[in-house]
Amino acid sequence: MSLHEVFGPAPVLALLGLALMAAWAVWWIVRYALADTMTRASIRQAVRVRRTWKRFAPMAGLSVTDKTPTMLASWSNTDGKPIKPRIIAPTLKVKPDRFGIVARANCLPKVSLEEFQKAAPYLADAWRCTRVSVQPDGPGQVVIRGVRLDPLLTPTARIPTGQMPEQLATWDLGVDEYGQPVSVKLSQVPGVTVAGLPGFGKTCLINGLVCDWAPSPAIQFVGFDGKVSAAHEGDYADLVKRMFAFVGDDMDEANGLFNRLVDLRRARSSAIRAVLGVKSMWDVGPSEGWPFVVVIIDEAHTYFRDYKGNDPESKKLARLAAENARLVEDLVKKGRSVGLLTILATQKSTGDAIPTFIRDVCPVGLSFAQKTAEAAVAALGEDIRNWDDANPINLQDPAYVGVASMSHQSRPGFARIRTPYVSDMDAARIADDTTSLTRDPAELLERMLPSGAVPLTKKEGATPAL
Repeated sequence: MSLHEVFGPAPVLALLGLALMAAWAVWWIVRYALADTMTRASIRQAVRVRRTWKRFAPMAGLSVTDKTPTMLASWSNTDGKPIKPRIIAPTLKVKPDRFGIVARANCLPKVSLEEFQKAAPYLADAWRCTRVSVQPDGPGQVVIRGVRLDPLLTPTARIPTGQMPEQLATWDLGVDEYGQPVSVKLSQVPGVTVAGLPGFGKTCLINGLVCDWAPSPAIQFVGFDGKVSAAHEGDYADLVKRMFAFVGDDMDEANGLFNRLVDLRRARSSAIRAVLGVKSMWDVGPSEGWPFVVVIIDEAHTYFRDYKGNDPESKKLARLAAENARLVEDLVKKGRSVGLLTILATQKSTGDAIPTFIRDVCPVGLSFAQKTAEAAVAALGEDIRNWDDANPINLQDPAYVGVASMSHQSRPGFARIRTPYVSDMDAARIADDTTSLTRDPAELLERMLPSGAVPLTKKEGATPAL
């Protein structure tokens, strides 16, 4: 009699099971060996959490008692003794990453989102985490984020790939205090304000945006930098070649470029139906012929300063500042539908730095460290007073260079974000690789206009290309 006839398929199934277990063990070992030091620690943490969950959950109040016996228990109960109730804990699935773990659990009767959130401090202690967050993850599900290391205190760097962005007009800002990626969609957004003390990351954040979006010919950039006098100076020196125009702190030149942009906005508003066949560019999206124009105004207070004095020079500067404010207001309030985004960066976004009629219509605002409550409120709104943990006046420690606060888009309150550092060498590399994509949007529009239309770049009084 053969072995198969005696034992049937059991040996084959056993060998198959052993092979699967061996393959899983090899995969686990290889993944652990290839991981960096931080991820290895998180893998060990995830193993410990899975191993102790069944015992820990009842102690944290995250279990229920089921007094109804199962069918199998009823059949096997031959002595007539009462069947012991079952203690049921939520099913937990755990995944590690560099900063800690992400666990997903199902809710049970009397163990819902609220109970998980109340148990968050106990979870943090048991799992040896700096902080734990519990959020809904669909009907009857929660996601638990535990960070072993504080992402806000862990500097990060990003090396731009030079590849086309997967989604146009989506700004990848960095990671939040739980190590989760944070991005903001800037389609249909007219303006963004970025505030913060000098040296805390404003310009680096914007440089990172330019590096991420530069490989797309459907995005064009124009720059204003109020702290330099020439294009080869300052933080944007490496990126100027990817901008179709750039000015420094000269008020006459800045005013001329603002006028150019308003002329572009008016021309686009007039031509959009004839050229694109829609009322809003976002109905069809940016294209190489009709690109998304990003207007970067760094040290914005330079261009809006309220000059005092009766001498001719002061009067001239005051007139230019007032006109600059009027022109930028036009871009912010009327540029969204035709594909213009204005980013204004300054140290304090109070009314004397960015006029309130501009600042208050910019729906997205970020703030790095601030010294006063007034500056924090100007940057993020009155509600920031109710969120002390996220208030940028608490980010003045040098350890928080590169950390910003912003209104949370997916839930009430504010998020703190660790923005990645992009080196000057990488910025220069991206600019060199993408400079051939730089085009003047006004010239592109001229090519799309019907024959006989007046060229935008030759209108009377128009500022010549820089």
